[in-house]
Amino acid sequence: MPEELAAMLGDIERLNSKIERAVANGQLMESAAKNIHTLLAGAPSDLYSRAVNELVNASEWSELNDRFYRTLSFGTGGLRGRTIGKILPAGERGNARENERPEIPCVGTNAMNFFNISRATQGHVAYLHDWNQRERISPKPGIVIAHHPRFLSKEFAELAAKVAAENGCDAFVFEGPRSVPELSFAVRYLKASAGVVITASHNPPYDNGYKVYFSDGAQVIEPHASGIIAKVNAITSEAYTPLPKARQGKIKMIGRDIDEAYMQRLETLVLDPTVIREAKSLKIIYTPLHGTGSVIIEPMLKRLGFNFEVVPEQDHFDGRFPTVKSANPENAEALAMAIDLAEKDDGDVVVATDPDCDRMGAAVRSSNGKMKLLTGNQIGSLLAWYRTRRLFEKGVLNKHNASRGVIIKTFVTTDLQKAIAEHYGLRCVETLTGFKYIGAKLGKYERAIAEPLRQNYVDLSEDETRKLRLEHSSFYVFGGEESYGYSGADFVRDKDGNGAVIMFCEVAAYAKAHGKTIDELLDNIYSEFGYFAEKNGSLVFEGAEGATKIARLIKSYASDPFLEVLGSKVTSIRNFETDKIEDAESDQIPKEKMLMFELQDEARIAVRPSGTEPKIKYYLFAHRRPEKGKFNSVELNQIKREVKEKLDRLWDWLQRDAQSRLTK
Repeated sequence: MPEELAAMLGDIERLNSKIERAVANGQLMESAAKNIHTLLAGAPSDLYSRAVNELVNASEWSELNDRFYRTLSFGTGGLRGRTIGKILPAGERGNARENERPEIPCVGTNAMNFFNISRATQGHVAYLHDWNQRERISPKPGIVIAHHPRFLSKEFAELAAKVAAENGCDAFVFEGPRSVPELSFAVRYLKASAGVVITASHNPPYDNGYKVYFSDGAQVIEPHASGIIAKVNAITSEAYTPLPKARQGKIKMIGRDIDEAYMQRLETLVLDPTVIREAKSLKIIYTPLHGTGSVIIEPMLKRLGFNFEVVPEQDHFDGRFPTVKSANPENAEALAMAIDLAEKDDGDVVVATDPDCDRMGAAVRSSNGKMKLLTGNQIGSLLAWYRTRRLFEKGVLNKHNASRGVIIKTFVTTDLQKAIAEHYGLRCVETLTGFKYIGAKLGKYERAIAEPLRQNYVDLSEDETRKLRLEHSSFYVFGGEESYGYSGADFVRDKDGNGAVIMFCEVAAYAKAHGKTIDELLDNIYSEFGYFAEKNGSLVFEGAEGATKIARLIKSYASDPFLEVLGSKVTSIRNFETDKIEDAESDQIPKEKMLMFELQDEARIAVRPSGTEPKIKYYLFAHRRPEKGKFNSVELNQIKREVKEKLDRLWDWLQRDAQSRLTK
């Protein structure tokens, strides 16, 4: 036996012995040990074993448990997990210096790495082949692949394209970072079978993900979700045998041509170009937070004639997101540099998009001259109100066709949008959290148009598709969710940060042209429709132990629900995992781990585990409606204080209750 082979076998025996002792001593979970053996058995090189060996020799059992306690599950949205471990072995770091991306991603079955990218793409492509065969579609499947500037995203996108092509699928790969909504648009524009974005949205820099779309440009839902999940989760190795060259797909780079087609559609979101011209003094500050928003938003704002400035320190791709603690436009800190620039240069509006540009946050100069952050619910309500009102003023909507107009929101989004819809005679349809459900509704409305009329629907102009929807189906006016995701047209089937910036800047221009600040405009809406306020909270539990705590809490709320909160009785409980729930169009809501409690004082509480982060989320709602006429300014200010105090007390109570449940 050669000396090198003997040494290698000896190393493996010693590693296995240490792993067995750690399991026996309760330091390493049995599932982690099993997954370590599985990964190393199919490893393409010794890089994996070197990283594992280093962690074992350092007795980093907690790190090994987090990396290996499970195989990263392919869920309905795809994959998301750590690309950089909490502890970085030398084999992963390679020659990278501090703050530089490591040479290889986090080794582990429960991580975003080459192992899981290969598995995901193999399973995804296998499902597409099966679907084409079932539907008798003869051409090769085509997948559009985009990525954003996170660590190793480019490498993951290249690997996904290679795996797809070698397994018989054409791959259309963006030449550089692009946003989630542009990927959604591109899937439909190119008439592809599916799409993939390498992204972890606004998660911390050490995370990455693999987000899956189907031919309609929307994130996958049933029956495709279960089909893809089954295919992916059945694959245990990153290794595969490529098809013969004649049966392989091709890889094609795409970019500027898609950008231009997408921007032409984005122009149609502007409902009244005159307000932009009338509000030339409006000063906009924009930040892409080191992400993909700069690709489309900056040329679009210039194209539409807005007066804007970009935060220079944040106007370049950087997966570290070095100027913010979190690249999440929901957080005040993420907008701090933009707000500072607005204060310095007398800006009226600040808009920020997260790194993959599907979400948008905003701050506005208020009536007292100070910059004020808006919540996702407030932004969405302003957009819903403005777009509905203007469509009626333009004559696109009227009392005869209003019933075909639709505003779509999630169950945990403010009911102010429902009040606006009802006032104008529109339908308000509520969905589960996740824009894939809004995308599914848009697909349903498209299919409701008779086949001869909707031939080449994706190629028709916005005016042509709107006419078809108003005459034969349902016209999507606006859709959104409280977590800063919005859209105003069906040419994108996901939340659209590019479109959101354009729509919000038009609202700001409208306010400016009418001598109002945005917060004054919002108060006018509250005065007419009622004051609706919300408070979101979350409890974070990381790692394997944290996942257990989250599951315990959700189970506890279902089996032992609270029946009274701060003296107000619970009048109804909806368990979205077990109850049969239908929306306003009599479509059944899919099952999900979420509970909603309605209180006697008309407050509402929703509880659900996050689908993308290690946390359990709480959504609190309260409102006051005018009994007659409108609230005056004095009444409204008093109501704001009272409702805020009520929501603060509710959140304090819920946190104490959660801790009590975990100690039982």
